[in-house]
Amino acid sequence: MAPSILELWRISIRNNAYTLIILDFSIFLSLDYRVYAMRRSAFFISDSTGITAEMLGNSLLAQFDGITFDVHTVPYIDSIAHAEATVDRINRAARADEAPPIVFDTIVDPAIRDVIATSEGVVLDVFGIFLEPLTKALHSQPTTNVGKSHGLTSRSAYQHRIEAIHYALESDDGAIRTDYEKADLILLGVSRSGKTPTCLYLALQYGINAANYPLTEEDLDNIQLPRAVRPFRKKLFGLTIDPPRLSAIRKIRKANSDYASIRRCEDEVRMAQALFKRYRVPMLNTTSYSIEEISTRILLQMGIERRGDGCY
Repeated sequence: MAPSILELWRISIRNNAYTLIILDFSIFLSLDYRVYAMRRSAFFISDSTGITAEMLGNSLLAQFDGITFDVHTVPYIDSIAHAEATVDRINRAARADEAPPIVFDTIVDPAIRDVIATSEGVVLDVFGIFLEPLTKALHSQPTTNVGKSHGLTSRSAYQHRIEAIHYALESDDGAIRTDYEKADLILLGVSRSGKTPTCLYLALQYGINAANYPLTEEDLDNIQLPRAVRPFRKKLFGLTIDPPRLSAIRKIRKANSDYASIRRCEDEVRMAQALFKRYRVPMLNTTSYSIEEISTRILLQMGIERRGDGCY
């Protein structure tokens, strides 16, 4: 007889095995709960911002295409009273769904974690799972300080990120700043190919000074690098995109326009790619990638180190 969900979870906790937890989570969703409707509640619970719980939880839940999750982020659970109120909320969701919610918990305080564990949800206690083996491996006790992963642990690193964001905004589409000497990276591409959001993400997450420069009709017709960026060829990276996707994005901005026509999108993308190839500018097709994936691939291809001193 197959073990119950509760038994599987107890096996995971007892063995403190992350790989086993993922396996059990898969079994839990693919076998035991096939009798339930394919819509479930999920909670991301934290004693700080909830970013870590959201990132881990969304990454795991995304593996299950057949299920729609109603997600709830509950940050700053920093007291027993807040924890008890959250447990009540989880239990109400369990009764409404007629199935236990999935709970991702990144709470540091063991007492508060113990309260969350009494809920009617399936609790994935992220810190509890990892802190014990880390304690043994490092021969040191964790400080259990709340909010360390996303707190203001380094003022210099925080200030660097703020300055990088300002740089990205002021150099957007070659608008204000032309001091590309300060740029770690200069993105080239046609309009709406993903340059601006990628630059802002790189600045916010990693403190990277990322500028972007739009390829104009003149640049494309002549297949020439814009004069302003020619001295910085080692910093250049090209973004391209499939024409149908580009047309769809442009139609949101300017419907029924030549700017959004498939013909113009095809011409611009073709000429942009020819320009990148002519000048050996590394490039990436952004069509099927998220901003996070685009940014990571750019850093990898360009050999730019992430600035991890407080930039998460």
